[in-house]
Amino acid sequence: MISLNEGGGPAASQAAALTAAVFADGGWLCRALGLEHRPEQERMARAVAAAMAGDRSLLSEAGTGVGKSLAYLVPGIIHAVDTRRQFLVSTHTKTLQEQIRDKDLANCRRLFASVPELAAYRGFTSAVLMGKGNYLCTTRLKRARADRHALFATPEQELLARIEAWSRDSATGLLLDFKERIPAALHDEISADSDACSSKFCDPQACFYQKAKRQREAAHLVIVNHSLLFTLMAVSGQPDGEGPLGLLRLGDFGVLDEAHTVPDIATDHLGHTLASSGLDRLLAGLFNPATRKGLFKRHEHTAGQRAVEIAREQAALFFGEIATRLAPGEKLLRWREANALPNLLQGPLDGVVAQLESLRGSFARESASYAEVGSKARRVAAFRDALQAWVRLKPKDHVFWVELAERRRELALHLRSAPLDVSAELRERLFSRHTSAVLTSATLATGSTIEPFRERVGAQTVEVLIEKSPFDYERHMRVYLAEDVPEPTAAGGRLDLDALTDYVRFCTLAVPGGSLVLFTSHRDLQALARRLEADYRKANRPLLVQEAGVSRSALAERLRRAGNGVLFGTESFWTGIDVPGDALSQVVITRLPFEPPNHPVAQARAEWVASEGGNPFAQLALPEALGKFRQGIGRLIRNKTDRGIVTILDPRVLTKAYGREFVACLPQPEFERLNRANREEIFRPFI
Repeated sequence: MISLNEGGGPAASQAAALTAAVFADGGWLCRALGLEHRPEQERMARAVAAAMAGDRSLLSEAGTGVGKSLAYLVPGIIHAVDTRRQFLVSTHTKTLQEQIRDKDLANCRRLFASVPELAAYRGFTSAVLMGKGNYLCTTRLKRARADRHALFATPEQELLARIEAWSRDSATGLLLDFKERIPAALHDEISADSDACSSKFCDPQACFYQKAKRQREAAHLVIVNHSLLFTLMAVSGQPDGEGPLGLLRLGDFGVLDEAHTVPDIATDHLGHTLASSGLDRLLAGLFNPATRKGLFKRHEHTAGQRAVEIAREQAALFFGEIATRLAPGEKLLRWREANALPNLLQGPLDGVVAQLESLRGSFARESASYAEVGSKARRVAAFRDALQAWVRLKPKDHVFWVELAERRRELALHLRSAPLDVSAELRERLFSRHTSAVLTSATLATGSTIEPFRERVGAQTVEVLIEKSPFDYERHMRVYLAEDVPEPTAAGGRLDLDALTDYVRFCTLAVPGGSLVLFTSHRDLQALARRLEADYRKANRPLLVQEAGVSRSALAERLRRAGNGVLFGTESFWTGIDVPGDALSQVVITRLPFEPPNHPVAQARAEWVASEGGNPFAQLALPEALGKFRQGIGRLIRNKTDRGIVTILDPRVLTKAYGREFVACLPQPEFERLNRANREEIFRPFI
């Protein structure tokens, strides 16, 4: 569908004029959809349309209630249809993806269908871009079923039969929709994430991934998530030609919503995570000595079986040696010395790759088996090469560390690396492509400036637009700051759990609606949950606790339904959950959200900034904490009728010089001091 139409021509001016007519006071959006005019939304939409028309980038902070989704979707769709260039919309959370797909695009279709001047855009098409590994490959499933006795134990063989039956009725083939948990080893053998799933080997009418790919390539608008976006950016080269180059495809342009998460996601993506469990699963798929199953066994390739056995033995020694470097109870270890231990896996993994190449040579070059074995060889080789780089601490501008991870009650060692600075990479991937990249969020600025964010994403020369929330925070939000809770630093950085328990109990039980209690530590969260569980049960208040295996969206939905629940959350609960109404009447901040200073990435970045003569606290720790604080506060007021209170239980807001920065972040600048002597009086309207 893509045909490059240079920005600035008739199509561009038409898009700007139509966007202005849509969002004007009394314009088509008001008349066709009955929505109120929002000046902030109109200004943002005009700025987005101008940026897209000129193939320029834009940083746009749009406070809660601005209506930023429509402000970029309407001009983006118009521009995509007019220029026949694809429009990418990337988000961080599944919740926003679903809102765009199910609600916002439906409103766009209603708008275009209701206004004769917009008739040309009624038929716009959209698709959701998912990674190949999310789709079932019917070709690989058929092969796995045929080879099931050689590849899988009896439970997996039975599960394969149920997956095959499910696939006959599935419209999308998305493995996430299958109701049972699919073991990772089985998932690896039936997903589309292999060279054996391609138009060359798969029936284009039957292959779920190939059908989705065709729909995606023809769509005017494609929705993607940030992680997949950066994954695809890494494998897509710079297109040739003098026209707009695009982010993923020739000529495309895009919007990254929830853009405050981009630096952290890019940091994770542009590094490596090498998991001991991942290597074990990869090798077991080739040959599992315990079950005598696997690819090499299927083809009676004894040399390959022996190579895998040697690699597994050396992997146990290698990761076991690394584990001894972790002190008892320690889960993180900064790795500072290059070649600090011998790479026992280099030779054995070379051997596995060689045996896979030997096996591949027994198949015809045009066969699916040749492609399948080639994919497995590349995966082993990629792990080998990344591991060698990790052992040698290369590249030099990265930080390296060991992380002990627990998933499904199993422990695994993760060898991780991350770049110290992602700004140059983001500047290259987002802002140097001769196309429009709009980054938007409710919280890009920290305090009174957006400069820290601009520097983190390499956007120092990119235009900025900031539109404040239209909500009446002065009338609808009260802010209380506790002044008699001991500072965390008074006990080596740990919280005073007795004082915190007393305050959280009082505040959450004093407010009849629901409360979201935000922590910075799972340990503190779990400790308070144990202490307060009986109190909430006695008060008939549901206690919802973030824990492994329970999704954020599921907990948020339970809070909505409860009406008077109390949700304890950390990390991701500071952002991205949307619970309007009385079901969320209070946000409690137990501690200012500074990142742990002992995390290897934080340590290394602080050292790097200090070596350049900078101030790590002012340049790194404080801006990141302010951004997360704004996100946490933003959970409270989600529409113009919402009202509630914010209770902050960290006295550093009052006692430290930097506390003024946090107060400046509050949408309601007036606050009241809270202590044990006056809290009953202050909360009397709620009790």
